[in-house]
Amino acid sequence: MIERIGRRAFLRRSTASLGAGYFWLGAGLDGKAALARQEWQHYGGDPGGMRYSPLDQINRSNVDKLRVAWTYHTGDARKRPQTTIECTPIVVDGVMYLTTAQLKVCALNAATGALMWCFDPFAELFKSHGRRPRGVSRGVAGYWQNGREKRILATALSSLFCLDARTGKLIPSFGKNGAVDLTRGLGRDISGLQYDVTSPGAIYKDLIVLGSEVGEGPDPAAPGHVRAFDIRSGRQVWIFHTIPQPGEFAHDTWPGDSWKTVGGANDWGGLTLDEKRGWVYLATGSASFDFYGRQRPGQNLFANCVVALEAATGKRVWHQQIVHHDLWDRDLPCQPSLVTVRRGSRKIDAVAQATKAGELFLFDRDTGAPLLSIEEQSVPASAMPGDKASPTQPQGLAYTRQVFTENDVTNISPEAHAYALQVFKHLRHGNEWLPVSLQSTLVFPGSIGGTCWGGGCFDPATGWFYVNSLDLPCIFKLKPAPPDAGFPYELAPPTYERFFDQEGYPAIKPPWGQLTAIDLNRGRIAWQVVLGERKELTARGIPQTGTPNIGGSLVTAGGLVFIGATQDEEFRAFDKSTGKVLWQAQLPAGGYASPCTYQANGKQYVVIAAGGGGKPETKSGDAFVAFALP
Repeated sequence: MIERIGRRAFLRRSTASLGAGYFWLGAGLDGKAALARQEWQHYGGDPGGMRYSPLDQINRSNVDKLRVAWTYHTGDARKRPQTTIECTPIVVDGVMYLTTAQLKVCALNAATGALMWCFDPFAELFKSHGRRPRGVSRGVAGYWQNGREKRILATALSSLFCLDARTGKLIPSFGKNGAVDLTRGLGRDISGLQYDVTSPGAIYKDLIVLGSEVGEGPDPAAPGHVRAFDIRSGRQVWIFHTIPQPGEFAHDTWPGDSWKTVGGANDWGGLTLDEKRGWVYLATGSASFDFYGRQRPGQNLFANCVVALEAATGKRVWHQQIVHHDLWDRDLPCQPSLVTVRRGSRKIDAVAQATKAGELFLFDRDTGAPLLSIEEQSVPASAMPGDKASPTQPQGLAYTRQVFTENDVTNISPEAHAYALQVFKHLRHGNEWLPVSLQSTLVFPGSIGGTCWGGGCFDPATGWFYVNSLDLPCIFKLKPAPPDAGFPYELAPPTYERFFDQEGYPAIKPPWGQLTAIDLNRGRIAWQVVLGERKELTARGIPQTGTPNIGGSLVTAGGLVFIGATQDEEFRAFDKSTGKVLWQAQLPAGGYASPCTYQANGKQYVVIAAGGGGKPETKSGDAFVAFALP
C-alpha cells in the first residue's frame, strides 16, 4: 500500500526541519562557501549530487512570471546523424561552462549568455581518430582551482583535456600537450573498442576520478575500471578494477578466465564525492554481453553495484549489488545521491540510488547497510544453453509498475488495444526478471528505465527525493551468432525494440511518464503525478498520458521542482509539496538534460539545454535557455 502525505502534514514536517535546513544552507559559511551555495559549481549542484539549491528568489508565489532571460545557440546541431545535448552546465564565479551537441566546451557570461570562449576538441583530434564525435556529453568533467589557477577538465571520446578556465586554452603541462589518452592504462589492449567518457567525474583535491562508457554487445568490450588522474600532470594515480583481478576481493565471482576478456561493469552515469570522508561513490552498469552470460558465470561483482571508494587511493570501502548476473541491461544509470535522512531522532548520512527498474535503494553512507527494506526474491531460471541466472534478485522501493500483464495492455483506443494485445500474446512475459531467450521476450521496465541517467534530486530540509520515470516496455530476442563470430548468441533485429502500438505510442496503459516524490525519512511515496502530455491525444479526449522522458530535475528552497525531459518539449515547475504544475514553457527543442539554477548579479536564473534528439527521437536543437523573473 502506498501512503500519500497531505499538504498540511508536509508543511508541518517542512517547518520542523527548517532549523537544520537553514543551517546547511548558509549559517556560518565563509564567503567562498556562501557563493558556492548561490551557484551551480558541480554537475549535481554540490559534490554529493543532491541537485538542490537554497535559492528562493523564484518561488511558488512568482514562478508563473518566469520569462526567457537569454538564449545561447551552439550552432552545431545536426539532423543526420541526429545530435542531442544532455549537458547540465556548471556556474563558477559568474561564468557558465557547458558542452555542446558536438562536444565543444564553451564559457558564457552566466548573467547574459554572452560567449567568452569556446574550445573545439576535434580541431586536431579528427586527424588521429578519423571519426565524428559521438555527440553525447552531460557536461564538463569538472572545475578545479588552486589559488589563482583555475582549470576546466573536459572529456571527448576517449580523451581527457585540461583547459585554462579563463581562456579555454589547453594547458601543455597536462598529459601530452594538454590531453590524456584514456584508452591507455587499463591493463588490457582495447584498440578498436568503444571507450568514451560521457558523464562528469568527481574532483577530490588534486585528483579527478572518472568512469566510462564502453561496449555492451557480444563482441569484445573494454573493461569499465574506474581511475583517478592527477589534475596538474595528467598522470594516472590509481585504478579500481570493477572486474577484479587475481588476488583482489570478489575475483571469485568471475570463475575461470572470464575476468581477462569480459568488458563492461562501468560507471557511465557519473560519480559523487563525500568531501568530509574523502570517499567517492559510483554506480556501475552490466557486464558484457548484456543479455547472455555463459562467458561470465557467477555473480559478477562489481557489475550493477553501488560502490564506495577512498578517493585518494581507490581502495574499496563497501559495495552493494543491485542486480546479480545481469541479463536485462539493467545498468545503474545515474550518479548516487548523497543525502541525510532521519530515523527517529537520529540523522544518518546515506546514499540514494535510483534504477532502470524504477526502484529506489538507500544505504548507510559509512557501512553500506540498507536503510530501506531489500527483499531477495526468487526469479525464473534462464532458458539459454550454458547460462545460469541468479536464483534471486534484490527488490527495492518500487515507484513504477514492475510487471506488464494482459490487464496493462494499452487502452487509449480499441484499435490500439487490439493491436498491442495481439503482439503481447506472442511474447514471453509474466515476470520482470524473465531472462531473454531465443523467443521474443518482454522486458519491463525497458532498457532506458524506469529511471535513466537523469537520476533524482533531494531536498535536505524535508528529506524528500524527487525522481522521474518512464514506462516503456521493450522486446528482446536472441539468435545464434554466425559460426565465425567468436561468441554464440547475439540480439536478433530489430535490436532494442520498443513495444509500441500501431500509431507509435507505448503499448502499455498510460501513464507513460511520471514524477514521484519519495519521503526517505519514512520510506514511502508522498505523491506521484503524470509527467508530460501528448497534446494530440488530449485533443482526442484521452486523459493526460505522460510521455517517455530522459533527463533529470532539481529542487529549490523556493518550493519548486524544475524538470524538462518530456517528448512534448515543455519545461515545467512543480510545487514540491503537492506535485501541482505551477508553470510551464515551450522549449525550442526537447529539454533532454538536467537543469541548473544559480544567482548572478543578484538575479536567480534557471537554465536547461534544449538539444532534442536522443532517445526520445524528437527534432534536434542547439539552445541553452535561461529563465528569470522580469
